[in-house]
Amino acid sequence: MDEARLQRIVKALLLAAGEPLSPERIQRCFGAEGAPSAAEIRAALMHIGQEDDGVMRLREIGGAWRLQLDEGYAQWIDKLWEERPPRYSRALLETLALILYRQPITRAQIEEIRGVSLSQSIIKTLTERGWVRVVGHRELPGRPALFGSTHQFLADFNLGSLDELPPLPEVKDEQSLERAVAAMRGGSREPESGGETGGGAA
Repeated sequence: MDEARLQRIVKALLLAAGEPLSPERIQRCFGAEGAPSAAEIRAALMHIGQEDDGVMRLREIGGAWRLQLDEGYAQWIDKLWEERPPRYSRALLETLALILYRQPITRAQIEEIRGVSLSQSIIKTLTERGWVRVVGHRELPGRPALFGSTHQFLADFNLGSLDELPPLPEVKDEQSLERAVAAMRGGSREPESGGETGGGAA
């Protein structure tokens, strides 16, 4: 397969995928016979990354790749969806921040830091969004779950890795938490305080 055709196929896969693709995942799309090597796929990715049409750009996210629209078009793209952006409660923001910056962390540790009990609906919301998952269990009575972030979180918040997280704000400073989450999203769709995404109290 010539390089130009491989680049077109890889680009088509990236455009069609609903998630970032690793070179290994791309390679599996070709089947066992005649599949390009990992080096060839990486070379195709590098070539795609050098293309610049002013609209799409290649982004690496946790060792995987995706094509995304330039952030400069967000004000028009957002109008494609009539519904309002999700509203994030203070409790959800605090929980998300603690998981991101202190992972792996148990529910009991989150409650100890925040000083209040944690609604199960908040953990449910974060896991349903694909931002948080159980990454293990502590060797304690009851083997409590340890929570950590996911590749989906990196993709949704436009981060290449957790190293790109903004500085950790004080958990008690609600506005700083909201600004930190907004910064992770590139400044678009700034979370609103007051509502309870996931419902429930703290």
